Amino acid sequence: MSAHAWTYHEIRDALAHSPIHPGEAMVFVGTSGSTGVPKAARLSARALTASARSTLEILGGPGQWLLATPTTHIAGIQVLVRSAIVGIEPVTLDPGRFTPAGFAAAAARLTHDRRYAALVPTQVARLLADDRGRTALASLTAVLVGGAAVPARLRDAATEAGTRIIATYGMSETAGGCVYDGRPLPVSRMRIADPDADGVGIIELGGETLAEGYAHNPSLTKAAFRTDPDGSRWFRTDDYGSIEDGKLFVLGRRDDIINTGGMKVAPHVVEDAVARAIPRLAGRAMVIAAPDSTWGESVTLVVAGEDSAPGLAEVRELLRPELEAHALPTRIVQLTEIPYVGPGKPDRRTLRGIVAAAALSRAGASEEPGREDDADREQHGITQLIDPGAGQDRDEVRARRA
Repeated sequence: MSAHAWTYHEIRDALAHSPIHPGEAMVFVGTSGSTGVPKAARLSARALTASARSTLEILGGPGQWLLATPTTHIAGIQVLVRSAIVGIEPVTLDPGRFTPAGFAAAAARLTHDRRYAALVPTQVARLLADDRGRTALASLTAVLVGGAAVPARLRDAATEAGTRIIATYGMSETAGGCVYDGRPLPVSRMRIADPDADGVGIIELGGETLAEGYAHNPSLTKAAFRTDPDGSRWFRTDDYGSIEDGKLFVLGRRDDIINTGGMKVAPHVVEDAVARAIPRLAGRAMVIAAPDSTWGESVTLVVAGEDSAPGLAEVRELLRPELEAHALPTRIVQLTEIPYVGPGKPDRRTLRGIVAAAALSRAGASEEPGREDDADREQHGITQLIDPGAGQDRDEVRARRA
């Protein structure tokens, strides 16, 4: 099923003619989840409008939106729905590459007293790094930021620049963000399934914004959408998390969590620590799992850019005050750029494949003297691969696990 790029007028007309009750899909939104299997969430007008009205309630009232994300994705579609239910047409960013200048020009065309935008963290970071972008952000009443974890450093920088950002959590199956700054929308619910002793388990989301299921895929629908004996429906996400004092803390996707020697490491926790301890890597460092013959998986720091990455020993020393020993990186990989999927979301699955292939290539070269693996690394944009060299800390890790 090909993705349809919706327009404001199409959404407005579809809402006017769609029945507002469960079972009837108004839009189909593509999603793949952690499995990588393409599927389309069936979203009703009821789910879309419940999310939109609840969002406007949280924001403080209707306003005019700046549309800066594709309308083939739920974030862009929801901007259109929030606009259509109050009859205020959004200002659309000019097509092409996202730039601070283009965003500033679009923001200048907003005319309503209350002005909103929905962005991904990468877009916010680019705007904050530019004078025009920073001014445009500060002119908005609020900015919803989703699609990926919002680093603490990014939130602090936005606040310092005078921008109110709200971190959203949700997905196509929940008609977009349904948890704002850790709290569910008034029409949404959240819970942790199968929690461990620390209260960490699989995040499940419920409420009025849930999709009706997946198009033409009853088996996947049955696995992901569940109905309790009391009739309430829940969507089982692909994410680990916990709830503390009514606030949701998302650790990350199940297939992104690093299991090193039986200890779980959430990549975003290490990434936040890197941004705080090594500011020059902020916005261009990611953490992923890489195969490790001893520990199962290793914490691997991936750095994007042409300038040389810092050494492994330096990185570990700078991060030691921030992280437990088992969470310290044991490998550094430098790439020319980070791969992305969708609107500004880092593609961790592709990144893991690139790093694993490079490690295998390097291992093969060491077993076969004279074998050339530079071509393989160049194909993936790898400019530097620093192997583990911090065995002295493993005794410390063992002591912590004992």
